[in-house]
Amino acid sequence: MVARKAEEMVEGLAFLLARHGASAQVLLRSALVSSGLTPRHMMTLKHLDSGPVSQQALIDMLEVDPSVLVAVLNDLEREELALRRRDPADRRRHIVEITPSGVAALRRSDEVLAEVEGELFTDLSDRERATLRGLLTRINTSPDDFSCSED
Repeated sequence: MVARKAEEMVEGLAFLLARHGASAQVLLRSALVSSGLTPRHMMTLKHLDSGPVSQQALIDMLEVDPSVLVAVLNDLEREELALRRRDPADRRRHIVEITPSGVAALRRSDEVLAEVEGELFTDLSDRERATLRGLLTRINTSPDDFSCSED
C-alpha cells in the first residue's frame, strides 16, 4: 500500500485520475450487471425518473446519436422498464416514460451503486467526498470527451 501511495505521488494527475476512473468503471459495470442494467440503461432511466420526456429531449440530455437511443429504448421497452407513446399534441413526437418496473430496477441499481461508492470511498469522510465531488465538477472536460459506451 505504501509503494502504491508513493507511485501515485509521482504519477501525473491525469494518469492518476484515469487509472482510478478505469478501476471505478470496472466495479460499476460489474455491480450493474447484478441489477440487470447497463450504464446506458441506467442513465436513461435516471433521466426518465423525473417524469415523461420527448425522445428528442432525451437524445439531447444523454448526448447520444438517435440510433443509439432507439436501441436503448427498445431494450428498456422489451424489459417493460420504459414506455414510448405518440405525443397526442404532435403525432410526429414520441414521449418516453419510466414504468413502475423501471422505477424498481433503477432503485435496485442505485442501491448497488451506493455499495460500490461506499467501498471506493471508504477512507474518505463525508466532507472529503463532498470536496472531491466539487473538485471533479471543475475539471476542464467536455461532454464530447465522455462516452457512455457499452464497450
